[in-house]
Amino acid sequence: MRNLPAVSRREPRAVEERLKAGSAIAAWSIRPATPQDAPFLPDIERSAGEAFRQVPDLAWIADDAVLSEERHLQLMEGGAAWVAVHAADVPVGFLSGEVLDGNLHIWELAVSSDHQKRGVGRALIARAKQWAAQRNLSAITLTTFREIPWNEPFYHSEGFRTLGSGELSQTLRGILADEVEAGLPAERRCAMRYELSGH
Repeated sequence: MRNLPAVSRREPRAVEERLKAGSAIAAWSIRPATPQDAPFLPDIERSAGEAFRQVPDLAWIADDAVLSEERHLQLMEGGAAWVAVHAADVPVGFLSGEVLDGNLHIWELAVSSDHQKRGVGRALIARAKQWAAQRNLSAITLTTFREIPWNEPFYHSEGFRTLGSGELSQTLRGILADEVEAGLPAERRCAMRYELSGH
């Protein structure tokens, strides 16, 4: 996660106004992401990234690159992309993944800062688990920060297991290497795996 090219920091007025308009609505649901959602997702990831300002040595992550609209569109084509939306269909969170090596790999999970700690992220993960199981995939994988409460410990609470260096596939090794090349500290990163039933 957070290992892809940077995108513009500009926030189109329409995006900002739509996000604000949805903030007063309490109900939300999960649905497949559509191309119309793509312009809103980078801003959601930036909002989620503000949490890193609480961690002095990782505060710069709040200003780091996010997935571009183009990358989101590519992932949507594979079908492993979902959004959490308000009753007014305003996105407040998303999960974007891709099938790699027979597993669903989560590239990014993000929830807008003012909608966190409401179960949105867990609901997105539940949808991803359901989707992967229906397709008879072996597992769900991801890379994340060690020990940061909303990263590794959060995924542990969802049944993910941190992989040792000897358990890493070539694909996961490559993803971690790309992250380090992009500036993320190797000693703070890890890969995790959730085994799906029957595998």
